[in-house]
Amino acid sequence: MKLNTRSFGFRLWVYFIFFTALIFTVLWLLQTVFLQSFYNAMVISNTKQTAQEIISKSMQTDIDSIIDRLAHNNSLLVFITDTDGNVLYSSDAFKDIKNRGKNGFGAVERKADKHSFRSLPDNYENFMQVLSTSDGGGAEYYDESLYVCGGYIDYYNSDEKAVLYVGATIDPVGASVTVISMLLVWVTILSVIVGLALSWFIAKRFGTPVKRLSVKAKKLGEDDYHTGFKKGFCSELDDLNDTLDKTNAKLIESRNFQMELLADVSHDLRTPLTMIKGYAEMVRDISREDEQQCAEDIAVIIKEADRLTALVNEIMEYSELKTCSKEAILSGSNKDSSVSGALPINKADLSAIARKTADNFYSLYKHQGYTIEQNIQDGIFTVGIESRLERAVYNLMDNAVRHTGDSKKVCISLRSANGKALVDVQDFGAGIPESETEHIWDRYYTSRMRQGKGVSGLGLAIVKQTVELHNGKCYVHSLPGKGTTFTIELPLFGGA
Repeated sequence: MKLNTRSFGFRLWVYFIFFTALIFTVLWLLQTVFLQSFYNAMVISNTKQTAQEIISKSMQTDIDSIIDRLAHNNSLLVFITDTDGNVLYSSDAFKDIKNRGKNGFGAVERKADKHSFRSLPDNYENFMQVLSTSDGGGAEYYDESLYVCGGYIDYYNSDEKAVLYVGATIDPVGASVTVISMLLVWVTILSVIVGLALSWFIAKRFGTPVKRLSVKAKKLGEDDYHTGFKKGFCSELDDLNDTLDKTNAKLIESRNFQMELLADVSHDLRTPLTMIKGYAEMVRDISREDEQQCAEDIAVIIKEADRLTALVNEIMEYSELKTCSKEAILSGSNKDSSVSGALPINKADLSAIARKTADNFYSLYKHQGYTIEQNIQDGIFTVGIESRLERAVYNLMDNAVRHTGDSKKVCISLRSANGKALVDVQDFGAGIPESETEHIWDRYYTSRMRQGKGVSGLGLAIVKQTVELHNGKCYVHSLPGKGTTFTIELPLFGGA
């Protein structure tokens, strides 16, 4: 099996290795290169703090015990001398502070013989020279492997000024570096082995669900889309899986819609195209010399061409509505191919839309004896795209005019109730059988079209799609022989 060096799991493994190498590089630098300087800095700081503590407590009765404790705990060499170099007291890390005798007052018994104290170190004279030239009564002195600090102090057991000498060895690490290096070698080897194995496991653990999602993404829209992906590893991948599922559902819906649309369109286009071709051939072969018959044939061709144009326009409009979402319509992010930029989505005046549509139909059909009755309440608004809502009302009016029958009367009303705007369009035709009312909003429902009424079968489907995208609902109420009322319900602007 070929190793994919660009895979998520391999890259994650490489990054883990790099992280491990970086950690151990820093550890090696700290334990070898910087260990001595770090140790020296800590020893010097600790020595200074000890000297300051002795100075601050030098007049206490138990100062000798304090010096013993500080020298023992911090591995320091401490001398208290007079200005002539006579040792008044000394202590170091090896002094037995547990078994020293104590008097009844709790003070440490002192030995008067100065020879019982430790001899002064060789660098004492050098330290005193530095101290004698200092201005603040304190001094620091560095030797090859020693650090000394101190100064003049007031000492409890002396009536005169005393000298504090605190020394520390600052070069014990060199001998330990070899031991530390060997220890680090073994720690590094073991840690690298464990780190490689652990990082490979983690990389595989993370890479497997990502790989499955990748395979799943490649099968979007296919019949065998569902692949094994178990949720629960992490919320981000679970969300991505849900997004892929939703995308797949939309792709399948879009594919099915395209297939159905293609089948329906090919069926609906066949009739007008056949008519256009047939009458065109008649004009060419038969009626081209008969002026009246030729004009009649050409009129049929023009009528079928107009019908074909209307059919294509409605198909395009319905297809565009199917690609929209309710959130896009109500948020203003939807685009219209016929309008530059975003569609105007804000407070839509339903009263103006209904009145304008009714007036237009009256102007168009009044010469044919049609009556358009209006009962429109003023000041009713909703949120949405005015052009879309006007198209929905137009389709209802067009449907009513086509099916109102001999009465040639259509009623349109607009009212508000319970925070909703209600648009009713009523015709007085033959009505719709109850068995068909639940299908009347379906696209390409052609039961009434067979009677020569209607264009494409998409008019009411466009109405329903538009209203639902505006967060509304559609209703139909019909009584056979008395007519049909179509109602669209939309939320009022502001919920008023």
